[in-house]
Amino acid sequence: LPIYPQPPTTLELIDEPLPLEKEIGIARRAATQTVRNIQAQAQGVVSKWIGIEKAVEHRVKALAAPDEAMTPALLYVGIATLTGSILTRNRSLLTRFVIPPAFLVGSMNYFLPHTSANISAYGASLEETYFPTLAEKHAIANAHSAMTWQRLKDATESGREKLGDGVLAAVEAAQSATGLKLKEALGWSKARAAEVKVQARAVAEDAEAKVRETAAAAEDKVEKKAEEVKSSSRRV
Repeated sequence: LPIYPQPPTTLELIDEPLPLEKEIGIARRAATQTVRNIQAQAQGVVSKWIGIEKAVEHRVKALAAPDEAMTPALLYVGIATLTGSILTRNRSLLTRFVIPPAFLVGSMNYFLPHTSANISAYGASLEETYFPTLAEKHAIANAHSAMTWQRLKDATESGREKLGDGVLAAVEAAQSATGLKLKEALGWSKARAAEVKVQARAVAEDAEAKVRETAAAAEDKVEKKAEEVKSSSRRV
């Protein structure tokens, strides 16, 4: 036996978890992490959806013209489109597909002209961004259509001018043959005839200038698109 007193011994119990408890802990931590990941993904989806809603709202507000009342105008557009569907319900399939959209576009341009112009411009910008080749073809087609329309207008104006000249010549011939003052009776005079001719020429010159501006703008746009397509093809 020791001659010196020994310190009292203390027993320390070590809590050793069972293997089943370790497995349960691992499964619980994995489940907690999975739930957190799902919550983070759901929050990301919600944030993206909110961003899309805000973008759509901003785009709609940008397309809607502030000087146009939407409430009755949209109602009129819907009635016009529904009228087109009713009128063509017993017609051919092509007519039923073409007439209601035509009524829709026509009513939009009539009741909401500025909003329709904004929508057209936005569609053109999307087309230029995602379909540059199709946008180039549309620009060429629009330029040709504008030139054709201006030519028709010029032909109409020239026809009216020729008709007026013919009527004026006939009245003058009848006046010289009969001696009656037909021009004064009709309220015509040389000054008025000259004024009409000047106005007709001014309208024709303005139409010609607009045609040239439209053609020049279309050509510049086509050239820019062609250069962009060439540069993109070279990069590829």
